[in-house]
Amino acid sequence: MRWVYDAEEVSRRVAAGTYVSCVAETATGELLCHEGMSLAAAGDAVGHSGQAVTMPAARGQHLFTRTKRFLMDWAAGQGMAGMYSEATAAHPYSQRANVELGAHETGFLLGWIPASVSNDAAGDGRRGRQSAALFYTKLNDGHERPVYAPERHLGIVGQTLELCELRGTLAVPPADFALADRTEQHVAVDADHNLALITVHVPGADLEAAVAAERHHLFHRLGLDAVYLDLPLDTPATALVADHLERLGVSYSGVFPNSRCDGDVLRMQSLHHARIKADDVSVASEHGRELLEYVLSDLP
Repeated sequence: MRWVYDAEEVSRRVAAGTYVSCVAETATGELLCHEGMSLAAAGDAVGHSGQAVTMPAARGQHLFTRTKRFLMDWAAGQGMAGMYSEATAAHPYSQRANVELGAHETGFLLGWIPASVSNDAAGDGRRGRQSAALFYTKLNDGHERPVYAPERHLGIVGQTLELCELRGTLAVPPADFALADRTEQHVAVDADHNLALITVHVPGADLEAAVAAERHHLFHRLGLDAVYLDLPLDTPATALVADHLERLGVSYSGVFPNSRCDGDVLRMQSLHHARIKADDVSVASEHGRELLEYVLSDLP
């Protein structure tokens, strides 16, 4: 077996802000395993690791972990701060591989995976939307930054920062901080997955009303199953207004990277047609179990 790795091609794709591909194949060119990493823009400090596949004939040889480790070592050498990835929670196997590689859970996306996606590794024939666990792997130190989390979620956000060794420090909003009058947000609808992601760039005094209106449109006009909401953790505004969203049935999901924001975000979630129970979600670590319990306990 040899590693297919063209340093010049990798550098070109990173410079273009597109994609990094790491492939394991046999000496005769037969594909065994693929692991990719995407960056939203050149110079991104954090990459999204995904598009992973191990061919059936190559399973049981730990090729996923070996291929991802190779990709992680390359990214660390480039000075990147870390990598994040979603792993299905229909079974614990890919989650265990991430844990073995030094990744930690930072949140759970309940109902993230549509029922149309089959997963033969789950083996129980379950239908309906499935959930995903978000993992972060630290590669190098990031920049120091304040983190303004809402009071209700300070404990779990602080625990995530500490476990993942993120260089963020929980901070209290200044007493004289003034909220903007109007919320600025971007809505991206994923028709294939029947969900939407609302990225809030500026949480304003009207955040609750703005989110309520958008959520109603997405659920009742477009018929989406789930809506996820990202709030920037680098602004005191998030700490001041995010708690109000629980009145809308919007609950905690985790701490996530977001390519549309400069730093990490507090991700919250709201499910419409999807119904998720604890038995529907598999975990691979004690921390994952504790985090999942917190996420489920915050559901309306």
